[in-house]
Amino acid sequence: MITPTDLRLNRLPFLEELYESLLAQEDVTWEWIVAPNGPQADPGLLPPAIGKDPRVSVVARPGPGPAPARNTALNYVRAPRVAFADDDDRLPPSSLAIRNEHAIATGLHWVAGRSADWHAESGSLTTWMCPTPVGRHEAGAVWAFWPDPMAGKPPMGHCMLLTDTRLARAVGHGGLHKGEDYKFALGVCGRSAGLMLSDVVYHRRVHDQQWSAEDTYRDEVEFDARRHAWLLGRAERELQAEQGGLRIRDLVSNEGSSLAAD
Repeated sequence: MITPTDLRLNRLPFLEELYESLLAQEDVTWEWIVAPNGPQADPGLLPPAIGKDPRVSVVARPGPGPAPARNTALNYVRAPRVAFADDDDRLPPSSLAIRNEHAIATGLHWVAGRSADWHAESGSLTTWMCPTPVGRHEAGAVWAFWPDPMAGKPPMGHCMLLTDTRLARAVGHGGLHKGEDYKFALGVCGRSAGLMLSDVVYHRRVHDQQWSAEDTYRDEVEFDARRHAWLLGRAERELQAEQGGLRIRDLVSNEGSSLAAD
């Protein structure tokens, strides 16, 4: 799992809670790559228990921001599949195992589950019934559940995904200042078939320090990120359709050549 973080002091307790949720994962082995990024992200601020855990690798980058930090952290992934988590969220105990088991059983390159908004003060959870329905989705199909990028967020969040590491590297998070996760989710689902589960696999903390909750977050830069991801998803879908058509034409052509030879 990969987590970018700027190690702000007021968010370190959140990072510790994420670590505790990793320790509570059932029936799976894991590695965690923590990627401090930004001028204030001093790796020395990491809680001692995290820094001492041999399953944790710290990949610090002084300036680039979360998108490049996620991308470069992929250089150090040794596992065949990878997930992403933000530094203020947590995973329910079966999060990694249930997605991993389905990925192994189906051979699919991505498996996602639902995300729930976690109101930490009250302990309540509100599941996001995302537009992507439960079940198998062919490459490019998820894009169709996002008809208007300006009217709402993408039909699936990147932290809901467990992705084949090769696919994650092939797609990446781009270099956007915000909304880079939109690009990753649409790219993964556009490039390869996958499975959406009904299980909740991610708890997204709701709190007053969220960047995405600020009034200034929804600006032209964020809208551009949405549009970029939507166009990417459409392009992947169209390319998949074209390649499918080429494969069918090639098959018909080869069959015709075989008959002519006979």
